[in-house]
Amino acid sequence: MNRLVVLIALCLLPVSFLLSGDGDSIPRPVIRPPRINEPIKLTGKLEDPQWSRGARVELRYEVRPGENTPAPQRTEVFILYSYENLYFGFRCHDTRPEEIRAHITDRDKFWGDDFVDVKLDTYGDHQRAYEFVVNPFGIQSDIMTTSMNEDDSFDAIWHSAAAINDSGWTAEIALPFKSLRFSGAEVQEWTLLLFRVYPRASNVNISLTPHDRNVPNNLTEGARLVGLRDIESSGSVELLPYAMGQQTGALVDEGDPSLGFRNNKIQGRVGGGIRYSPNPNFSVDAVINPDFSQIETDADQISVNTTFALFYPEKRPFFIVGKELLQTPMYYSRSINNPLGAARVVGKTGSLSYLYLGALDRNTPFVIPGEEESDVVSSSLKSFSNIGRLRYDFGKETYIGGMVMTRNLSDGHNYLAGFDWNYLFWGNFYFQGELFLTDTREVKNTALLNSQREFGGTSHDAAFNGERYEGSGIHLVLQRMAREYSFMFETNHFSPTYRPDCGLFPNNHYREFTLWQGYSFYPKDSFIDRANIQVASRLEFNFDWVKKEQVIQPSICVQMKGQMHLDAAYLLVNDEMFRGTWFRQVNRASFWLNAEPWSYFGFSVNGQIGKFIYRSSSPSMGRGHQIGSQITLKPTSQLRFELSYNRARLSNFDTGQLLYDGYITRGIVLYQFTPEMFLRTIAQYNSFGKSLHVYPLFSYKLNPFTIFYAGVTNDFADLEGYERFQTTQRQLFVKLQYLVME
Repeated sequence: MNRLVVLIALCLLPVSFLLSGDGDSIPRPVIRPPRINEPIKLTGKLEDPQWSRGARVELRYEVRPGENTPAPQRTEVFILYSYENLYFGFRCHDTRPEEIRAHITDRDKFWGDDFVDVKLDTYGDHQRAYEFVVNPFGIQSDIMTTSMNEDDSFDAIWHSAAAINDSGWTAEIALPFKSLRFSGAEVQEWTLLLFRVYPRASNVNISLTPHDRNVPNNLTEGARLVGLRDIESSGSVELLPYAMGQQTGALVDEGDPSLGFRNNKIQGRVGGGIRYSPNPNFSVDAVINPDFSQIETDADQISVNTTFALFYPEKRPFFIVGKELLQTPMYYSRSINNPLGAARVVGKTGSLSYLYLGALDRNTPFVIPGEEESDVVSSSLKSFSNIGRLRYDFGKETYIGGMVMTRNLSDGHNYLAGFDWNYLFWGNFYFQGELFLTDTREVKNTALLNSQREFGGTSHDAAFNGERYEGSGIHLVLQRMAREYSFMFETNHFSPTYRPDCGLFPNNHYREFTLWQGYSFYPKDSFIDRANIQVASRLEFNFDWVKKEQVIQPSICVQMKGQMHLDAAYLLVNDEMFRGTWFRQVNRASFWLNAEPWSYFGFSVNGQIGKFIYRSSSPSMGRGHQIGSQITLKPTSQLRFELSYNRARLSNFDTGQLLYDGYITRGIVLYQFTPEMFLRTIAQYNSFGKSLHVYPLFSYKLNPFTIFYAGVTNDFADLEGYERFQTTQRQLFVKLQYLVME
């Protein structure tokens, strides 16, 4: 404890850093685009004569790695609008056009290329913004961004085209007003940021407006886009029906493959959804028998020596709309597994945003949290989930919100209620928090879970035996984000019976105090673009104030030429109590190196090397490593190879006995015929389970919602007593989904 106090004290920097200036206020430019009456036909070449009428601006500032230095290349942007669309035309000059990085990919997959970026805060409150990004082949990416988060799972209907020429490249973007949410004001005023990313030796960001690095949220620095009037805000109706067919098959008995492989009958499935939006501030969606199958397969994660449930990102389109209002670990959309039907309402009235989501699930999953482990239970139980969210924005990134989540089963329930807030002060200080209460009545079915694991010092356990209990959770953060010195103090307090079934919260019964501090350097005329020295310190107790862990971890982050990024850290202090045993000096080093020096080649390497706790029923100290690597090759603009390898190995620290050793390797081959069509094969081998998976897929995607898929999933296993892999499961499927807009 004394070491911890002394080292934290040594890490504290003078208070004068906290009160350093927040940057001079820079006047925001005003852009007033002209209105046109005829639509522009997008060719990507700025050929339509109406472009010459557009409000013209230039991106003059290099904001990364340079700090508001003159842009290395000239970029002109032309802006117009019609009744239906907002138009942007980019002319990206390049003195060395042969070095332009561009690939034909699926949408949202071209990061590493040259691209242009339009960021629109349509309410002007600095809380959230749309981003629309285009590369030199016209490939799209769309992002929902908040002051501290970007989510590229967001999708919208919009149009783009681009072309490479002898002097650089050009791009055209048309944003339908129907695809945006904005206020009901007669004359609109939005915040606009424009960027060009120019990836060469460094990943250069070129901006319309300068950026003050003491300002964490660049939405406050955008230009004012004014004078938009009489734009389309009438109601719209979207229908999204689908049909799919599949055939599944499996070994009759994996214990005896000689019994053969059985193919089931071909099955069909139909369903769909409807979305009604009478104005830009309100929409209601409903789906019946939705197909929430995973076309984008989840990569296996190494779970050996892990006692808590793993997180998998959401990829199902229905759960992505309104996601920016639900960015909290208390909500996990994949807790709704296989709904028969679901409905959602999303809206905004003035400064008040609201969301409701309800779903009837046919196969309810459970994550039962604990102090040192969690239980994951799959079931065929039916449940009805409700998610309610309100948020009132005061502007300038300050808000207060409330949330209610319920899950009801025939003989059980789980309820959560609470509120959260974010308060911005002194320009770059944030005070954030969440306070929640839960009420749980377990289902009475010990056949699903009969664990005797106790919830702390309470009289309750993890078994599904019909118990009822309440819990509480507190999450508080104070942080400063600035040019040089930044810090974050975070504390969490979650009772042993805190349980949000509509979230992914695998551990409870703890109190945690974390202090993170970092100081950034910006060398000039150097191989290093930016360096950051950090120290993270953490104290953890269980809810009864028994010390469980103490950590001090210094680290360094370096952004270098060649688009190389290195993070390295060392657990200087790492003492932890696990299952009654106090393990001291569990020291280890960690690192992450990522580089993309050329447009056709990139790689990353990461790992942890040193001491680990072997988290078994009889825990012990181990020595080993967890190493991961990935290589990406793009030999042509349409062909892509990815190969990843992740390994974990641990031996007993005293005896040298091997505790585990295994790896997961995953390869992807993808050929993109056109921006809409690709053929991809994923092959993955998991040595822990001696399983092999091969997933070929053909995809045609006219837009994010009109899609055709045809594919096969093949699962193989190395079964004992057989010389070759046996096919254990197979699924063939086709799916057609079509968006109808009225």
